[in-house]
Amino acid sequence: MAVAESGTTPCRSGGGPFDVWVRGPSGGPPDEEYAMPKYMLIMRGTDESNAAMMASIDEAMAATGRFIEEMMKEGVLLAAEGLDEPSKSVVVHFGAEAPVVTDGPYGETKELFGGYFLLDVSSKQEAVEWAKRCPAVAGSQIEVRRVAGSDELPPDYERIVEERAARETTGRG
Repeated sequence: MAVAESGTTPCRSGGGPFDVWVRGPSGGPPDEEYAMPKYMLIMRGTDESNAAMMASIDEAMAATGRFIEEMMKEGVLLAAEGLDEPSKSVVVHFGAEAPVVTDGPYGETKELFGGYFLLDVSSKQEAVEWAKRCPAVAGSQIEVRRVAGSDELPPDYERIVEERAARETTGRG
């Protein structure tokens, strides 16, 4: 692994507030093959699948706990959270005028975002493999989406420079 040079891309696989800088195969930013990307497994349920999960909530929570322990043991879990019920949400609508706040959930949503797992894995395929192992009830879906990093913007972009400095200062790398 090459050591820091300006204009290179940080590896996001380590803990703590420091970044290890590496170059991709062409000397530029690493592509997916060489990067340590973060992926979000977005849990989506329907009214029916959520009701089925709630009918056996103790079993669902135990299975999810085992899944989380497995991801922690493998060192890929960065965060995992569930969301409160949609009826307790609000939606902020942006139009030509000032933003308008209404009670949620948003519109005629049939599938709601109920929670997520944030993983630090080597590829999209690895994230998909973890998603396939997730204990989910019939009718649920898991969307696997790469988390775009600040390292994908120009390295001298003022806001990114400030954010990196703040993370180093606070230890929240």
